[in-house]
Amino acid sequence: MNIQIIQAKSALHKLKPGRLPFPYDLNIYRGCMHKCIYCYAIYSHKYMESDDYYETIFVKENIAEVLDKELSKIKEKGTINLGGVCDSYQPLEKKFELMRDVLAVLIKHKWPTNISTKSALILRDLDLWKQLSEVASVNIAFTVTTTNDDIAKQIESGASSSTSRLEAASILKKETFATIGIHLMPIIPYITDHKDSLHTLYKFAYDHDFDYIMPGMMYLRGQTRKVFFQSIRHTHPHLYDKLNRMYQDREYKNEYRTHLYKYIGKLRKQYPLTYDAKNTHKQEKLLA
Repeated sequence: MNIQIIQAKSALHKLKPGRLPFPYDLNIYRGCMHKCIYCYAIYSHKYMESDDYYETIFVKENIAEVLDKELSKIKEKGTINLGGVCDSYQPLEKKFELMRDVLAVLIKHKWPTNISTKSALILRDLDLWKQLSEVASVNIAFTVTTTNDDIAKQIESGASSSTSRLEAASILKKETFATIGIHLMPIIPYITDHKDSLHTLYKFAYDHDFDYIMPGMMYLRGQTRKVFFQSIRHTHPHLYDKLNRMYQDREYKNEYRTHLYKYIGKLRKQYPLTYDAKNTHKQEKLLA
């Protein structure tokens, strides 16, 4: 593992309007130890003059100080998304603890915040997430691709187990005013699309009063496609040809997608959860 300590010149990345449902993105690291074989953000390392997204991690040591200065200058608040190209709670965060300083700044400025993670380490900062959710709109999402911990370990080897992610989500739901959701994505054909897993996730979210589940089938672009298929040759060699066809034959993929979302539609009727955080209003009422 190659750890590079760097000094950030800026903390916030301004996003193009309409691209995502928030105007700012903030990444305290570059590169990610979760090693998800489907990671869409692998391309981002080219901006750091590196091509090793999993093994070379850049640590923005001064990120909280820079963020504090930038937020002091912004007149109109807009939600900050934490970790658009890497997980803010990847294993290195246990050592550097940058998120505690970042959260302290967000609390100071009462700033609306969104985060998606695959790590139960977020519970270390439960006290700060509770404080932030008491003064600003907060959405916390856990990406959960499957309820099978063995499969999860094969495709996202550095992340927390799916079981521990769901447990962390249930605790945050009870202890904070944040909206809590599950990002059921990517759904990988023949690997994470098993009906019992999808059903279990919807039932768990409904039974624990989560606010939404956002499902999404895997897409493959650029370097991610290469990394994914290289990994599949090792982890699921018997599925290589089927997956290769899936992502070359548009008609075949569209037929698969139709059946997949038809089943998800049935689950949504059985467990009536909205599909994203935008349609939840609980927190706005609490903060009014």
